[in-house]
Amino acid sequence: MRSRRDRPTEGWRGAVYTMTRGRLNPGLSPPEADRRQKIARVQAQLAGWHTITVASMKGGIGKTTVSALLGLVLAEYRGDRVVALDANPDAGTLADRVLGHPVLYTVRDLITNLHTIHSLTDITRYTSLAGRLQVLASEQDPAMSESFNRDEYEQVTAVLKRFYNIIITDSGTGLIHSAMAGALEATRTLVIVGAPTVDGGSRASKTLDWLNAHGYDDLVSNAVVALSCDRFSRDIDRSAVIDHFAARCRAVVEIPEDPHLATGGLIQLDHLRERTRDAALTLGAYVADQFSWNHARSYSAAHHDGGRG
Repeated sequence: MRSRRDRPTEGWRGAVYTMTRGRLNPGLSPPEADRRQKIARVQAQLAGWHTITVASMKGGIGKTTVSALLGLVLAEYRGDRVVALDANPDAGTLADRVLGHPVLYTVRDLITNLHTIHSLTDITRYTSLAGRLQVLASEQDPAMSESFNRDEYEQVTAVLKRFYNIIITDSGTGLIHSAMAGALEATRTLVIVGAPTVDGGSRASKTLDWLNAHGYDDLVSNAVVALSCDRFSRDIDRSAVIDHFAARCRAVVEIPEDPHLATGGLIQLDHLRERTRDAALTLGAYVADQFSWNHARSYSAAHHDGGRG
């Protein structure tokens, strides 16, 4: 039997295919083929559960934005359950960015009632739904959230692993608070957030230095670095920043400037520019490459994909 080309859905190729009812199939354009390949990587089979931690030593650099984009992309294209946990001890904003409204319950309420969780229905009382992504919000009272320590983090994630396949932790700024210690011990894939600026680049590099110094060499070498490019500095060479992190980590992804993200409000994938959506998909693909022990080895630490399609 003859092999049939994939059906194009975009641009003039998609129009030709539709108008001729499939009699003429010019095939996929390179950007569409690349996008489908990334979606296939995002949909990699996962046995059991996988923990992802998004971290940075510097606040205000886009860590929560990256956590939101990653969670929304993984939940959009996968059929299993994805939950994003806001582990920021200082009234995190993850729920605001993906829900756009206040929540009734937070991780503090879940901690108080862990003994009552026996089913998925029980735990969804404490989470909120953003598209297909479940979100467990942080406590908004700083006095209460400070008590979210390592033991409690481990108790919460132990429960989440019973009902969710992918757990994304949006960690607090820095690496030395108690909950972060528990997150790092449980992490299978680490996402480090930086920026192509003097402070953003140096802080991300120091994050890697700290992790190496404390025995997390494997996490560093397999980490994905997400560079938030809504700010830039004329005093720093962006390509040099990319090369620096590509030499130390598995992959580097640039998240381009986007007016939808710049507002600091609700994040919706279909409101992003095409380049930004593609960058988020690239980030998701690199993370999902580790979902299987047999993930593609061709994506080496020296490989860089800036999400340009």
